[in-house]
Amino acid sequence: MQNIEFALQTESIALCDLLKCAGLAGSSGQGKHLVAEGLVRVDGHAESRKTAKIRAGQVVECTGTRVRVIATDLPPS
Repeated sequence: MQNIEFALQTESIALCDLLKCAGLAGSSGQGKHLVAEGLVRVDGHAESRKTAKIRAGQVVECTGTRVRVIATDLPPS
């Protein structure tokens, strides 16, 4: 299984958007399709919510790739 890290620049990201940004889907729509087909796991559990909020520290698995979401330093708001 391939392992990659995704640096999160906001508090959270929708699962379908993460799949697109991490290169596992060509679009957010394709990401939603992957979730609907049951091909996505979050922290080891099947995830059926297409727009589930993914936060730093979580691990997403899809199509033979494991994405570890890491935090970046956010500017003060």
